[in-house]
Amino acid sequence: MYCPGPVLETAKAIKQINVGEVLEVLATDPAAKPDIEAWARRTGNQILDIKQDNGVTRILIKRVK
Repeated sequence: MYCPGPVLETAKAIKQINVGEVLEVLATDPAAKPDIEAWARRTGNQILDIKQDNGVTRILIKRVK
């Protein structure tokens, strides 16, 4: 893990939305994709889409719990 920032910020942000809503995460850290995927598996939230373009990773996460 390069930096825990993306996962920590994602964990905080997901608590601010309602169950069933979708959170968009934008990250430039190359480790964000695998780290957030692992976090989603651990927490039971659903990754809807992941796209990488020009060094930016865009992840859509549906809050399940």
